[in-house]
Amino acid sequence: MLWDGIARRNAGAGGGGAVEEIKPPVERDARPKVKIGLALGGGAARGWSHIGVLRVLEEAGIVPDVIAGCSIGAVVGGCYAAGKLDELEAFALSLTKRRVMGLLDFHFSGAGLIAGGRLQKLLDQDLTDQRVETLPIKFCTIATELVSGHEIWLTRGPLVKAMRASYALPGVFDPVLIKGRWLMDGALVNPIPITAARALGADLVICVNLNGEVRVRGTVIQSYDAEQSDQQEIEEVIEEAPRKWSLFSASRADKQRKPNAPGMATVMVDAFNITQDRIARSRLAGDPPDVMVAPKLAKMGLFEFHRAQECIALGRQATERALPDIRELLQETQEA
Repeated sequence: MLWDGIARRNAGAGGGGAVEEIKPPVERDARPKVKIGLALGGGAARGWSHIGVLRVLEEAGIVPDVIAGCSIGAVVGGCYAAGKLDELEAFALSLTKRRVMGLLDFHFSGAGLIAGGRLQKLLDQDLTDQRVETLPIKFCTIATELVSGHEIWLTRGPLVKAMRASYALPGVFDPVLIKGRWLMDGALVNPIPITAARALGADLVICVNLNGEVRVRGTVIQSYDAEQSDQQEIEEVIEEAPRKWSLFSASRADKQRKPNAPGMATVMVDAFNITQDRIARSRLAGDPPDVMVAPKLAKMGLFEFHRAQECIALGRQATERALPDIRELLQETQEA
């Protein structure tokens, strides 16, 4: 054998000394490690399901190398990257309707209904010294610049400020000023940032679509009659309408005139949700993920932050369903 011959020649060169065993080098897999990316989408309170997704991946030994988050996905992803997911989960599970309302500092002099200072203080308690570029996992948040509509990838700077810019829902939270740019919710331009995860080096991207099962799949209703519906039809609409909890409800007088009339916040958020769904479908068609996790969140209202336990469980269930596909794809990518 080749290595036996080398050993004999070395022994002969040494003047008949003892034969020194020469071992062949240890064979190592020269293939680079598959870099896993997570694209965590926006969806307000539905975003608590991201926690369940991350828990299942963690239990399966699947650790992301890259996380790109938008809106609530930026908050959960940032806390995970900073090693603070336990604290975030404990906070989410502690929320009640009353406590959620207590965290919202309403004002009418800014560009949004909520200043966001109380939420920032909560984030600052655990993340005040954290910077995006020094996190152990490569991370970025997505924001949208006012006026220009530029898609901004926040890959450096204070983590909490990057999160706030990404979840600044127009009309609800005040926009955030960063280096001369007023930034708001990234879901306006890239609700599920698969492109960002790939650009940051991910070979395989798992996305979490919080609107994948939500019933806003619009279609075209032709020749709809604008005449006022009769009372029976109104009652049927009320019965079939999904239960929601919004920040504001329509007034009692308005409800008497218009049964099931939505409140101001419901109108704003639902309009945003419809827009986000259309944009997400377009972006997913142009740059599909390798695996999509879509929790069944149709019955979860956008402001129902107090239902964290249900949301987390739904995230776990969706990820467990997708886990065989994720493992198979990882193996195929590693063998390629």
